[in-house]
Amino acid sequence: MTLVFVDDLELPVLGEDDRRHLERVLRVRPDEVLVAADGAGSHRRCRLAGGGRLVPLDEIEHDPPPQPALTVCFAVPKGERPELVVQKLTELGVDRIVPFVASRSVVRWDAERAERHIDRLRRVVREAAMQSHRSRLPVVDELARFDEVAALPRAALADAGGDPPSLHHPVLLVGPEGGWSDDEAGRGLPAVRLGPHVLRAETAAIAAATVLGALRAGLVRSAEPATTATEGR
Repeated sequence: MTLVFVDDLELPVLGEDDRRHLERVLRVRPDEVLVAADGAGSHRRCRLAGGGRLVPLDEIEHDPPPQPALTVCFAVPKGERPELVVQKLTELGVDRIVPFVASRSVVRWDAERAERHIDRLRRVVREAAMQSHRSRLPVVDELARFDEVAALPRAALADAGGDPPSLHHPVLLVGPEGGWSDDEAGRGLPAVRLGPHVLRAETAAIAAATVLGALRAGLVRSAEPATTATEGR
């Protein structure tokens, strides 16, 4: 069943961008039943009426947030790869996405470009959440510095020489094409490896989300004890 986002589940109305996406991309027609969500875990079934209006069919339900919350921070890659990264991180269930600039980053957005790109990434996240039927939208932070993401609680660097992934480190930092600088690698953060091979920056971010999501869903077991729900908040 198609999922869409609205600002108010009591009086659900589609925004113009979502309405166009629904009609042109998802090919939904009037009178079809779909799920309206608020992006924070609440949702209800509705019937699509004219003019983007939604007619509620049942009561509002709420999905509790999964624990622990998963965060992937990635050094911004070139071209359209940031859009690919946030699209896949959304599909894979990441709760917070933080693009940042590392010492060896090739891409360096000025303030105006950063604002424009972050707005675009948030639109990509919204569309990807609709496609993947996520009732809870991941947060996309403003462009950050390495110091800021390195200071996040329980953060770890993605590095080939690290330990196996674990929910003890639900915040993973993925570096740029040129890898971590000596200063960044020497900050004392734990290191987590994502596989035996050298990965492209965007592939590493997607791999980080895949592994963390699989651990949280219980699809694979960690070599270390997983965190409790209370610790993940």
